[in-house]
Amino acid sequence: MSSSAGFGASGRSGAGAGAYDGFDRTNIDRSGQSEAFDAIGDRYDEAFPHKEGQIACAAWLADRLPPGSRVLDVGCGTGLPTARQLTEAGHKVVGIDLSPSMLKLCRDNVPESECRKLDVADLESSGLGPFDGAVAFFSLLMLPRPEIPFALRALHGQLRGDAPLVLGMVEADVNDFAIPFLGNSIRVSGYLRDELRGVVQDAGFDVVGEDARAYAPASTDVPPEIQLFLQCRRRP
Repeated sequence: MSSSAGFGASGRSGAGAGAYDGFDRTNIDRSGQSEAFDAIGDRYDEAFPHKEGQIACAAWLADRLPPGSRVLDVGCGTGLPTARQLTEAGHKVVGIDLSPSMLKLCRDNVPESECRKLDVADLESSGLGPFDGAVAFFSLLMLPRPEIPFALRALHGQLRGDAPLVLGMVEADVNDFAIPFLGNSIRVSGYLRDELRGVVQDAGFDVVGEDARAYAPASTDVPPEIQLFLQCRRRP
């Protein structure tokens, strides 16, 4: 796990259409996910103090956008480092998350950003888009694997033209798997890198760059992990 993972909501998501057509929305259950990140609060950044891979990936996106571009930060967490990094690069960041604690920290850390309590499953009906680019660092892994392709297609529908998208995931062949995390319990999903690349491509994105980094969190409560970063372009 790493930053911006406060993505789940308590309870079930509302009705919608579009990219989530064909997905049984009654199966959407975020119970316990956002509550865990509410409890963790700013201890999250203490546990994950070094995010070089995430910073490099966000810089790649920022450099490919004209100044003043609107960028969606999916699972914005505390806003550090990504929302602040993109804001300082001259972009307008809209962060979505379902942890009130994380959203408050993001507003405090990056007051220039626009932070919304929103589930990715409701993104299409939110009226927030379209966007010139998007980041999803370690937020999609908070979803069960069957939902991740639908979430990626929802992001595809909210982006303009060949807009860039950058992703961060933890390499792991798991689905909705409960793990201890900073004194709490969360459920995570993941892919091995070849399968992740295929899921992203099937959702309408070309993978134009990737990076894999071994990461050892500062907290002994969280095991070391392999972080995967994908640099993508939307196929119009």
